Amino acid sequence: MRIVIVGTGYVGLVSGTCFAEMGVNVTCVDTNQEKIERLLNGDIPIYEPGLDSLVKRNCEAGRLHFTTDLVSCLDDVDVVFSAVGTPPDEDGSADLRYVLEVARTIGQHMHKYLVVVTKSTVPVGTAQKVKATIQEELDRRGENIEFDVASNPEFLKEGNAIDDFMKPDRVVIGVESEKAKEIMTRLYKPMMLNNFRVIFMDIPSAEMTKYAANSMLATRISFMNDIANLCELVGANVDMVRKGIGSDSRIGSKFLYPGCGYGGSCFPKDVKALIKTAELNGYPMRVLNAVEEVNESQKNILFEKFVKFYGGDVKGKRVAIWGLAFKPETDDMREAPALVLIDSLKKAGCEVVVYDPVAMNECKRRIGDSVVYAKNMYDAVIDADAIFHVTEWKEFRMPSWGVIKKAMKDNAVVIDGRNVFEPDDLEGLAYLRIG
Repeated sequence: MRIVIVGTGYVGLVSGTCFAEMGVNVTCVDTNQEKIERLLNGDIPIYEPGLDSLVKRNCEAGRLHFTTDLVSCLDDVDVVFSAVGTPPDEDGSADLRYVLEVARTIGQHMHKYLVVVTKSTVPVGTAQKVKATIQEELDRRGENIEFDVASNPEFLKEGNAIDDFMKPDRVVIGVESEKAKEIMTRLYKPMMLNNFRVIFMDIPSAEMTKYAANSMLATRISFMNDIANLCELVGANVDMVRKGIGSDSRIGSKFLYPGCGYGGSCFPKDVKALIKTAELNGYPMRVLNAVEEVNESQKNILFEKFVKFYGGDVKGKRVAIWGLAFKPETDDMREAPALVLIDSLKKAGCEVVVYDPVAMNECKRRIGDSVVYAKNMYDAVIDADAIFHVTEWKEFRMPSWGVIKKAMKDNAVVIDGRNVFEPDDLEGLAYLRIG
């Protein structure tokens, strides 16, 4: 089977590579010539554990190809996936210009039946816009070519994307015809021979499922952050509360960990987009508005604890930040809590030293040399007044606190934004946590 995936961002590159690993002949298309040249030279533009070796293996096997020319591929494939970006507009809605550009190109140049599948996260109703755009171009050409549209939202977790693709909890596919259903079944069946976890549904429901799933997870995070903040006020321990409620099988323990707010490319964007979709349909998403409000507030919680600890006198303090990416196993800093924290510390007149195992270059790209970049986690704490633990990388879990205490200034504090450390292990350092 031969397919095209348009867009070599996170979703497109991971999906294309994994399909190739399952034996599909995949061509990944991108308009960015530099990115395609990098991929052809084996240079992977994103960080995802295991992806580089997978790309290399499938390129060498002749199953994975890269090009900037979508038109040349259309006559040889059965399925075209659109995995281009859908950045948020200023009002929170998803910008569909790239999605519709792909549809327009397909309509202008297709010569046979195709299934055009939206893989990007898009609002309900996008597939119909894609269908109308393709049909408009076919009508302009005077061509009567059959085609189908489908929705196949991704549920990949950054840092674990390959396993998520190869061993998914479920694959959601929205279709309008039996022919499209048969082709998508044929595509996914090889990776699900033992347990075919494909859920077919109508297209609007598939589009909504992606937004609803991410919004539910974001809601659990903001709920626990709200509970954690209340726990501090009433003297309860949020870790005990989390264990208590998580043991209820109706609730479960996943995504009940309090922290310093969620970030990344999905949760913030998808919550905003779903709120906007509801607004356009005359319905207020009251719960999700609160979820977003709590999350934005929570990104300030570590700075507020720092200021309170030093009685408001923080100007000139030297601080270390452990972790810059919005989560471990990625270099993604989109909407990362660390960016909000750095901004607040700089405005307060602090000297900021940062360290992250993989996101240092991304941080430099975003904020330049306005902070000091440490060689490692221990280098970052030299002469520091405070440590902010922001991203729960494994290498931060068991530091040598005796070495750290000697390196830091007197009256130093550790502010744990992920509740990983135990106060008794900190060699007498002051310790603040969430909840």
